[in-house]
Amino acid sequence: MNFAAARLVANAVLYEGYILYPYRSSAQKNRLRWQFGVVAPRASNDSVGSDPWATQTECLVEIENDAVIHIKARFLQMQARTVEQAEYDGFRSVESLAVDHSVLVPWQESIEREIEATIKVSKLFDAGEVVPIEISGGEEKQLLYTSEGELAGRVVRQSWPISGRLIVAAEKMDGPVFSVKLRIRIENSAPCDERFASREEALRHSLIGSHVLLGVEHGSFISLLDPPDWATQAVASCVNLHTWPVLVDKKPQRHLMLSAPIILYDYPEVAPESPGDFFDATEIDELLTLRTLTLTDAEKREARGTDERAAAILNRVETMPAAIFSRLHGAVRESRGMTGAEEKTICVRGVRISKGSKVRLHPGTRRADAQDIFLGGRVAKVERILVDVEDKSYLGVTLTDDPGADLHEWYGRFLYFSPDEVEPVSDAEQVLIQQEKK
Repeated sequence: MNFAAARLVANAVLYEGYILYPYRSSAQKNRLRWQFGVVAPRASNDSVGSDPWATQTECLVEIENDAVIHIKARFLQMQARTVEQAEYDGFRSVESLAVDHSVLVPWQESIEREIEATIKVSKLFDAGEVVPIEISGGEEKQLLYTSEGELAGRVVRQSWPISGRLIVAAEKMDGPVFSVKLRIRIENSAPCDERFASREEALRHSLIGSHVLLGVEHGSFISLLDPPDWATQAVASCVNLHTWPVLVDKKPQRHLMLSAPIILYDYPEVAPESPGDFFDATEIDELLTLRTLTLTDAEKREARGTDERAAAILNRVETMPAAIFSRLHGAVRESRGMTGAEEKTICVRGVRISKGSKVRLHPGTRRADAQDIFLGGRVAKVERILVDVEDKSYLGVTLTDDPGADLHEWYGRFLYFSPDEVEPVSDAEQVLIQQEKK
């Protein structure tokens, strides 16, 4: 199975919230970390928080007799980093250590882990399969030297063991198509009699950012968001705990699925204009790039000393070519998958709408911009019909009574509404509107 494209999205899930702008350990938003996909020791639930000790994914798969499931359970193992300054008689733990252009500080790093399994579906109907998750801990020490070769100190990294298991089972479903319900559980099996003094202590033995990549040979996954009619009842019976599976293959293929701890839609993708991660799923690359460039030299030193990935962001931003930066300003996804006369048209309430059509606006209450509510009932001209990365259609419009409409059209600055927020204006109504203007 080729998981390369799916891994781009999965990696964004794995490192969601890992370190946020301004990428310094002293920033308040980076004091409370590890918020997504934590599978904690069972004992910690009673003492230090509400992180679950297990996750469960249930999804449907259309299969043939020789179907094979490929599973990749992925997560981070926390690694604590302490900083020690060199003394004449050894090393002393310190809160910060300046070494050339970086100020190193204590920090919680991470180690990527992946558990793989390839199982024939026919073996899952009885007892299922259990794959152990056993990750060892350890300690390593790294000496730090200045650019002049002087010993400045050392970094001590420590990790703790993680015990868990991956449980895979399947059951046959009724219906016109041979399908099964696939169940994948990730459990933390740390000793139940162990107690932890804090959530941070429990996190040492937790699977963090945990998610599952699934692939099927000789079969196809069924969308839980948009299932065929015959599978609606079976989809409703799926129980997903602390995670949610979505199709993550190249549309319209259905051979890959990602079960993530954050909300996604089918066929998510990383924008091709994005040159790298900012560890924020709501990231606006241009804005974060500009903000990062405003950091002072002292703030950049601290960020570089906080985490290698933060240092990589700074290096990427400071050396970004102008051509790459200009791409960050945004991109419009034109209608995809359409040909001929339908390329620039859409059906709204039974009426075919295209560029130049008139519509009356009825903004929905779910809109984030409250000012759009005041546009209710006004007539607008359709300038563009667009499709976003989730294949949702939008109408780019200008107000017919706006004196600056021509200027907005020239600049391409439109108001955007979904098809269910507009109604077509009939030819007769358009004549009346024109007469009222006169």
